[in-house]
Amino acid sequence: MEASLARYIWTHTWKHQLWILMIVGLSMIPYFMSFDLPKLIVNGPIQGDGFESPGATKTFMELGFNLPFIGHVQLFSGFQLEREQTLFALSLVFLLLVVINGLFKFYINTYKGRLGERMLRRIRFELVDRVLRFPPFQFRRVKSAEVATMVKDEVEPLGGFIGDAFVQPALLGGQALTALVFIIIQNFWLGLIAAAIVGVQLVLIPRMRRRLIRLGRERQLTARELSGRVGEIVDGIGTIHVHDTSNYERADIASRLGRIFKIRYDLYQWKFLVKFINNFLAQVTPFLFYLIGGYLALRGRLDVGQLVAVIAAYKDLPGPMKELIDWDQARQDVQVKYAQVVEQFSIDRLVDPKVQAINLEPVGPLTGPLSAVNLSIVDDSGATLLERVSFQVKCGETVAIVTTANGGGEALAEAFSRLNWPENGKITIGDADLLEMPEAVTGRRISYASSDTYLSQGSLRDNLLYGLKHVPLTAVSYEGERAKQRNWEIDEARKAGNPDYDLNSDWVDYAAAGATGPNDLFGVIRHILDAVVLSRDILDLGLRTSADLQRHQQLVDRIVELREALRNRLEEKGLTGLVVSFEPGAYNREATIGENLLFGAATGPALADKALATNPYFASVLRDQGLDQVLYGMGLEIAEQAIELFSDLPPDHPFFQQLAFMTAEEIPAYQSLLQKLKGKPYDTVSEADRASMTTLSFAYIEPRHRFGLLSDDLMEKIVTARESFYENLPEDLQGAIEPYDPMRYTAAATVMDNVLFGRIGHNHPDGPERIRAIVNEILDELGLYDDVLDVGLGFNVGVGGRRLTGAQRQKLDVARALLKRADFLIFNRPLSALDQRLQDQILRNVLEEAKRGDRSPAIIWVLTNPAMAKLFDRVVVFNSGELVEDGTHETLLERNGIFKGLLS
Repeated sequence: MEASLARYIWTHTWKHQLWILMIVGLSMIPYFMSFDLPKLIVNGPIQGDGFESPGATKTFMELGFNLPFIGHVQLFSGFQLEREQTLFALSLVFLLLVVINGLFKFYINTYKGRLGERMLRRIRFELVDRVLRFPPFQFRRVKSAEVATMVKDEVEPLGGFIGDAFVQPALLGGQALTALVFIIIQNFWLGLIAAAIVGVQLVLIPRMRRRLIRLGRERQLTARELSGRVGEIVDGIGTIHVHDTSNYERADIASRLGRIFKIRYDLYQWKFLVKFINNFLAQVTPFLFYLIGGYLALRGRLDVGQLVAVIAAYKDLPGPMKELIDWDQARQDVQVKYAQVVEQFSIDRLVDPKVQAINLEPVGPLTGPLSAVNLSIVDDSGATLLERVSFQVKCGETVAIVTTANGGGEALAEAFSRLNWPENGKITIGDADLLEMPEAVTGRRISYASSDTYLSQGSLRDNLLYGLKHVPLTAVSYEGERAKQRNWEIDEARKAGNPDYDLNSDWVDYAAAGATGPNDLFGVIRHILDAVVLSRDILDLGLRTSADLQRHQQLVDRIVELREALRNRLEEKGLTGLVVSFEPGAYNREATIGENLLFGAATGPALADKALATNPYFASVLRDQGLDQVLYGMGLEIAEQAIELFSDLPPDHPFFQQLAFMTAEEIPAYQSLLQKLKGKPYDTVSEADRASMTTLSFAYIEPRHRFGLLSDDLMEKIVTARESFYENLPEDLQGAIEPYDPMRYTAAATVMDNVLFGRIGHNHPDGPERIRAIVNEILDELGLYDDVLDVGLGFNVGVGGRRLTGAQRQKLDVARALLKRADFLIFNRPLSALDQRLQDQILRNVLEEAKRGDRSPAIIWVLTNPAMAKLFDRVVVFNSGELVEDGTHETLLERNGIFKGLLS
């Protein structure tokens, strides 16, 4: 990267800088005129210079100039104005100059602001571009949080400075010089005083600010280290809890914060000392002007108009000078920041940009063998992972890699996938060096999956198809304002040195997956999900997720048919009591009191969960129906019984799984609240305490909790309150609740809730499992299995895929690798989170699926179970970084080598 920030800025913006510098130069003309005009106003119409006789006039707006050999050339003779007319005219000209100067400033500030933001965009893109080209070993040395902080925060000040880099010193220096020249013209000695003070400021203040720059650098480094440390805590939160090291982490963070505090405190002290001295010097000059200028005026060596003009001009001098000094500090500060960023991102052996260049053309299959030639790999500490290994995998060959604990088989798999670079030797495909081949070839024709799986935040579908998103394959048509917006986006992207690819294009390479388009892609996906035994997991996620009304129109339209099919199947199996349906005019004993009161699904926070009891309208309905005190009393009873039964149990006791109305952590709070409210009249209880107790009753289910608190009379009152709730529902809550309707789909509810349209009876311990099995059967029979599976593919996996289990993440990664239909499939112990039986089943399925449709890819699999090596054409054994055995399963068994020992 360019080491000099100034050179970097000038290289990319010199045309814009020259333009804005020209505008700055032009702006100095009206700026100088605005200094001279107060003198003309004071000396002329105000003091009467030139208007000594009654009715005297002066020429206004005369335009003319003198030329050599020609003499005076007059363009306009001007107007003859009297004293008052001249005052008004000059004042209006002064106002016009104020407007012109303001417009110049507006244009200059807007232009340089846009220029700075455009360059900030360029810098951030270049940094991320370099991250994408980092060699693999670099990611073991840097913390992701620190890199993100540098890209997001540490280059942020550069955007503000880049626009000012050349314009600000020209503008501020020009303004200060203009004001200083004007003062000197009026009076040499006053000008000399102003110049002397300015000189002291320019020399003294920057020297004092050097310490500020050093402290600022220390603050930046410590803040970056803090960010990286916090990132480590977030990533390792499970380990912290397991080992009870949270207080050690607190001590570490407190120590770092203490160091940052000391640096920032020193920074503030020195900063305000510099500010005090700078302000003092700025205020000394007016004192000298009043003293010396006033004395000269009294002596007649300076007229009052000149003195007023000098003071007015000096009022505009400290501002530019202060900002110029601030600019110099900012220049040094951002140069330090830029240098630190350059240092962090200047990495040896960056991937050549040509390797990652976009390729819109289809990539043909790889026909040459994948070979390791005298390959040696070392880790960051210098320990040898592989030592001079020569190894070749031919197209269509299946190879099992069996490795001891430090054998090196995993390192070879990573090297074949370009995730580990050779220390010596090389990896080739045919005659081409793997590291020199375009990623457009290797990224499409080589697949890789390992146990170290990372998923981006988004849907399951996005992560599954991620390996097919290489280039934008379709042109998106825009119209009207959106077309103008898109053209602006393209123009700005190019000016900032960013690519102008359209993210709204369809990036999925359907042909690579063996599909002709989005319509038949799902069929391909379905086979792969079945192969990795992920279909049932995704189906369960789909049943627990809300469907998209537009995407899953068939499922929405047939929901009533699904409900009827479920009721019929339950009748056939004699399980009619397994699900208690919602009935509009009846109380559902298997649902909570809150669900019976609302009889619908909340679409927003206004009527969801604990907000329900505090909602004013809902509280008024309870009060009108006489349920407010009843439910409050029920809450007290629930709290009393729950605390009596569960307060002595440890928080991880399984009984707490049955305690739906409060958590183990909430028991102490309710215990103290119960002591506070016991025996207290309802009318004297605060609204917040009433809501806390009433909320407990909303989660109560009589067949589940069995406290004997729900009578037939109370159930009738709840149904009546439900009807009253909907009859008078205010307009602002119309969209906050979606009522249950037996004849339509409830968009705010999950697919399973829509199919059940009721609740599973609590007297059936295995009810949820039996219902799930029956629903899966019905979905298959009605041809809706794929629809629900597609709903599940829309499930958001969370940050890093953490909403999925480790096994699900690994299976998804294998599915993603399989979906590319690559020529070389590399699996590096990809299913370590699964039990051995399931690993073996998926391995068999993957081997079969990979060869579906007369395909014959090469498969390299680093095994966790050596017994599965019998399914491969060839077995390779690694030990201590060396290839020690190579042959078929049968030939290796005949030897008394390491492989036979591992099997036994």
